[in-house]
Amino acid sequence: MIELPNLKDLRGIRHGFMTRRGGVSDGIYRSMNCGLGSKDDRDSVVENRARALRNAGLKPDSLATAYQVHSARVAVIEDNWSRDDRPEVDGLVTRTKGVSLGILTADCVPVLFADRGAGVIGAAHAGWKGAISGVTDSTIGQMEKLGAQRSEIVAAIGPCIARASYEVDEGFVRRFEADDPANERFFADGRRPGHAQFDIEAYVAHRLAAAGVERVIALGEDTYAQPDRFFSFRRATHRGEPGYGRQISLIGLET
Repeated sequence: MIELPNLKDLRGIRHGFMTRRGGVSDGIYRSMNCGLGSKDDRDSVVENRARALRNAGLKPDSLATAYQVHSARVAVIEDNWSRDDRPEVDGLVTRTKGVSLGILTADCVPVLFADRGAGVIGAAHAGWKGAISGVTDSTIGQMEKLGAQRSEIVAAIGPCIARASYEVDEGFVRRFEADDPANERFFADGRRPGHAQFDIEAYVAHRLAAAGVERVIALGEDTYAQPDRFFSFRRATHRGEPGYGRQISLIGLET
């Protein structure tokens, strides 16, 4: 588990970005695969999730997750939430103590948010579609509706695919530049003609800063390049593997 100091130092809030280590899964899912959408054994995934929550100092029965769809939609988790309810969103926010928010990733960007003074937390899954659509902006907006102030929100960006590993084509680049010409700075020359390397971590950090979040820390860990530490959809695809695991990022309000 990895913690970042801007969240770790907030009293009453626990968080953790999990690696793939420390679980019970086997084979290509070894060992802490937390993705119920994978082809892994369900009982193993459930146990892995419980271990992840305990590692973060959170209760195993406290987890709220989403059915992630690469959108900018965000759901508010309230007192009457059900663990069986997985809204089709890519952001979750709450002010309910005893609730833990979880985001599943395997190259996409996990972002955890907290306003300790307001007692409001959030979590976002920012794949490129959600990132350019504004999932982080939407998460901040929903946190404000619960009483948070964006000037008081801190954000932590967890493990994701790095620029060196994220090759995209010219059409991808044009889409980002059409949204904002200044987005050109997040692309470097690719290794092949007609391609570029995309720094999605820097792009998400920029979106957070532009939204008024003053305290942002990015982990800087490349999921693709570290097969012993992280799951990666792109790496699994390049290797021709039949599936891939997901690591989980967690944040919760202590009771």
